[in-house]
Amino acid sequence: MKKMKTTYTIAFLALTFLVTSCGNDEKKAMADTTVIPVKVSSISENNNNPFLTASGTIQAVNSANLSTRMMGFVTNIPVNVGDKVKKGQLLVSINNSDLQAKLSQVNAGIMEATAAFTNAEKDYNRFKNLFAESSASQKELDDMTANYNMAKARLEGAKQMKNEVDAQFAYINIRAPFDGVITGTFIKKGDMANPGMPLVAMEMPSSFEVITNVPESDISKIALGTSVTVLIKSMNKSVNGKVSEVSSSAKNTGGQYLVNVALDKTDVPVLSGMFVTVQFPIEKQGQTDMVLIPVSAMVTNGQLSGVYTVSENHTALLRWLRVGRTFGNQVEVLSGLSAYETYIISADGKLYNGVKVSIK
Repeated sequence: MKKMKTTYTIAFLALTFLVTSCGNDEKKAMADTTVIPVKVSSISENNNNPFLTASGTIQAVNSANLSTRMMGFVTNIPVNVGDKVKKGQLLVSINNSDLQAKLSQVNAGIMEATAAFTNAEKDYNRFKNLFAESSASQKELDDMTANYNMAKARLEGAKQMKNEVDAQFAYINIRAPFDGVITGTFIKKGDMANPGMPLVAMEMPSSFEVITNVPESDISKIALGTSVTVLIKSMNKSVNGKVSEVSSSAKNTGGQYLVNVALDKTDVPVLSGMFVTVQFPIEKQGQTDMVLIPVSAMVTNGQLSGVYTVSENHTALLRWLRVGRTFGNQVEVLSGLSAYETYIISADGKLYNGVKVSIK
């Protein structure tokens, strides 16, 4: 009886394995027969691309990082990031007891110098009248004149010292140099402010420009006043602009020449720090074959870029590419695809290597 149970158990396990294997084979067969409809496009050569492109960033034309020349504790920061401020509005207050003491000394010196000057002026006028009446000697008048001039000079020196102290107070009460928006605060109330340390950043959001780098091989083709198109990557929108500055030296920029582009007034919500692509219309010398594909067809994995192609067996094949510059919604393929090859631009399902595809 026990032997019969063992026989039944072995038979049951064998049957279970057979059913499971058949199920797996069936699933695999179903997976192998999955066909994804796709649309393809052919690579074409572009022999007359009219653009030189360069990447850059947007920044405000008027911007400032405000700092101080004095050392002291921050006592007040009445503004926050995003606040709109007017020219002359207080942004940061710094406590400096040494400067306050110096101001008191200067004010006392002015009072003393003023009193001495007033007394010297009276003596000078009195002796001038006595000399006119021959009641005082020339020596006495000369002494009074000298005392008067010295008192006047001491008073003027005291006033100039006060101007110096007042100028230093401008560095403990930081005020807005123009109308704008606060874009950053780098210190908190109670922190110690040091000379040259950035405290507040602000900018005027009414006008923007793009800072970009152009290689030496193309810088000679860019002229002041050239109209350009600026593509804002994050919003997929374009803004017009004009070249406002072209650097004549690449000594400190590693062979790249700085080019500034002033943006035209626009309703596009432009912000500082946005990454853009600038399209410079240039006249090509000769013709250069270029392979361009839509950015929407690209597959990215970290730093790798690729595109799905169709193999001879009608399966999807991911091919990694080396890409170059971007021209609007197209990207230049430097290697990995040849002219007139086909690639998948859209699919009615998830693509992966080896999946069967049918061309619509």
